[in-house]
Amino acid sequence: MAGLPGVRRDGERAAELKFVVQLHDATTLHYDFRLEWRGVLVSWAVPKGPSLDPAVKRLAVPVDDHPLAWGDFEGRIGAGYGKGGVIIWDEGTWEPLDGTPDDEHFSFALHGHKLTGGFALTKTGAKRWLLVKMADADARRGSDVGAERPESVRSGRTIG
Repeated sequence: MAGLPGVRRDGERAAELKFVVQLHDATTLHYDFRLEWRGVLVSWAVPKGPSLDPAVKRLAVPVDDHPLAWGDFEGRIGAGYGKGGVIIWDEGTWEPLDGTPDDEHFSFALHGHKLTGGFALTKTGAKRWLLVKMADADARRGSDVGAERPESVRSGRTIG
């Protein structure tokens, strides 16, 4: 049932799935793009952040799945792996359009504050995926949404 929002491949209605994008100032500043799937947050680090421009392909490096509760974290990680500031840059719900995070290519719709409309993730290597905005009514050519809207959607804070 590819392409039917809110409907799984087996025809059952999908539960509302959450997504979160956390801006993380660790060793390097990057965006952690996370999709709720099978009880965890499937996650990719996106160094330059998501784009609303369909002509822009963003590198997305898979990282370990995170517990669902991690999607609510905003603050400072004090020590160890990933230390640094974290803000919730965007959040909302998502729905599969064609494929799922279990596939090497899938498309999905985001319903967030900053990110809306169709996106696709495509695996291009062992530790390399590309995140691309689909050409739809929510696309904005030349947009740098990260620079235009750097604040947290929860607290209004910026990283730094």
